[in-house]
Amino acid sequence: MKITLKRTDEQVELVKAMASRDRNVAYEAQQALAEFIGPLLAEVVNNAPTLSNLFTPFEFAADDSPSIPLDLYYDVTDQDYIKVYSTNAPGGLPSNHVTPTHSELKLHTYRLESAVDFDKRYAARSRLDVVSKTFTRQAQEILIQQENTSAALLLGSIADADSGGSHILSSNTKGVIVLDDFNQLLTKAKRNNPSWQGGTPETSRGITDLVVSPEVVQSLREMAYNPINTRGAVGTAAEAAIPATDSMRDAIYNGGGIPEFYGISIMEIYELGAGQKFTKVAKALSMTDADRDDIVIGLDKSRDSLLRAVAVDAESGTSLTVTADDQYVGRSKKIGWYAELEEGRTVINDKALISMKV
Repeated sequence: MKITLKRTDEQVELVKAMASRDRNVAYEAQQALAEFIGPLLAEVVNNAPTLSNLFTPFEFAADDSPSIPLDLYYDVTDQDYIKVYSTNAPGGLPSNHVTPTHSELKLHTYRLESAVDFDKRYAARSRLDVVSKTFTRQAQEILIQQENTSAALLLGSIADADSGGSHILSSNTKGVIVLDDFNQLLTKAKRNNPSWQGGTPETSRGITDLVVSPEVVQSLREMAYNPINTRGAVGTAAEAAIPATDSMRDAIYNGGGIPEFYGISIMEIYELGAGQKFTKVAKALSMTDADRDDIVIGLDKSRDSLLRAVAVDAESGTSLTVTADDQYVGRSKKIGWYAELEEGRTVINDKALISMKV
């Protein structure tokens, strides 16, 4: 992510004005830049390829209380109550709310905040690069908070929903995922996603997206040159060494980045992997057994299951508001901005989630 302010005469004059000794002139310049940069930061945050944006957003007025009519999200069901997961604080583990399908679900929202500043002399010298990096840092801080909240909600929902291996599978070989593991994950996800009457759904369901570690992507790339047969043990050694088809190996080799596999979108994040941040959360939730375990998260985005309510400010018309930070006195020689975003996240259908311990 990189936010860059173009070096135009207008931008240079605006940045210089922020260092003015006239307090009113300086504040007005800071606020003018804040109003300009706010919608840009919101667009960056809302389009970043992160866990946060796996949630489908819907907007509500900043002074309103968001709610979801659950009966519109569920078809006829043979159960009177469903599980709904949500968090009351950013980064907190999800709470399981057992809710009637005909009820109006009120969402708990919370604020994500970021405050950044720099020395006033950079503005006096028209250092647009410093100003650009300041707002880049602000967007990154909001994204980190969103990422942590999303991971905790996804992992906590899967861990709570798992019963007898319904949501958490194990790979054939520890530390490696092969084509058979991938195949089993797809089948199990389909079985978890029947229609409302338990049969074949109108449209195919299963997995649309996989969230994986770099090591899992490495395992997928290895299918271009490693054997893929998992049933060779009952036959001959030659049978155990059956490779993928030439066309499949060529496709994997030519698509080394693996943005998708078997039509499934692959999201690679560094927080997954043995001993990494989100994997440690999974272990704390008993989703894995050892520190060296990895985990794969699968979800079906074709279903309305992961929702994010985001407040829209009435004045700015954007979800992320940026204002000049007025806490600094003249002798501090500081210029700063404060950004905030109000949102709430929920999982209303855990059947759209699945995972595999690797």
